[in-house]
Amino acid sequence: MAAEDILTPRIDGRSPDDLREVTITRGVNLFAEGSARVSFGNTVVLCTASVEEKVPAFLRGTGRGWVSAEYSMLPRATKERTQRDSTRGRISGRSHEIQRLIGRSLRSAVDLSSLGERTLWIDCDVIQADGGTRTAAISGGFVALVDALRHLYAKGEISCIPLAAFVAAISVGKTDGILVADLCYEEDSLAEVDCNIVMNEFGDFIEVQGTAEGTPFPRQDLDRMLDLAEKGIRSIIGVQKKVLDLDEAEMKAIEDARDRICKLQQG
Repeated sequence: MAAEDILTPRIDGRSPDDLREVTITRGVNLFAEGSARVSFGNTVVLCTASVEEKVPAFLRGTGRGWVSAEYSMLPRATKERTQRDSTRGRISGRSHEIQRLIGRSLRSAVDLSSLGERTLWIDCDVIQADGGTRTAAISGGFVALVDALRHLYAKGEISCIPLAAFVAAISVGKTDGILVADLCYEEDSLAEVDCNIVMNEFGDFIEVQGTAEGTPFPRQDLDRMLDLAEKGIRSIIGVQKKVLDLDEAEMKAIEDARDRICKLQQG
């Protein structure tokens, strides 16, 4: 990162590579197999993971499971009330695109062949939106997902915890010519470049979404934004690991699943 970037304060006083405060609280829903309340600064998302003992038609008889997601914003999650999708009678294009992103991202975290023919539904409801709702939903949804897998393992429904990797997401972009991480709404609304990055704990990319809102940006900016994203995602994964607090037996169950994945990949 350029020296001038580090010295330039942002709207909320953060340095370019600083994240907003990230907090994740588990077990916030009485009924769901897994749940988490995630905050990225003033952005707050409620995530639940529900186990459904069936899979989409294209997976029936394969022995494989599935992970899918739904995303919505409460009417007063924003400065002005927005109408519910149910009232409009159809899901908005934005919500549809975001929930597909969440589903793709979280499927990459699970060995679906070890899940059995069941679906994990990740429901992400935005309580308060101040930028980065999709990245917060992915990061919090992952925690809810892991707790649902723990639930299945504890009940003896699965023989291991089929977790392929920790997964988290973050926004990066350019505002006032400065490359920054974890944009709040005010920064995002004025951004010259807006990107959303999803990665796993091994540094592999799951999704890279990026748009020049006006003037095209050079390759070196992309490289620097990816570096910002990797640093931020490692920090978020650190929060996830601390909050989940997996015990020795659960870690062994995850390692067993990963050993199985490696053997399958090796043929």
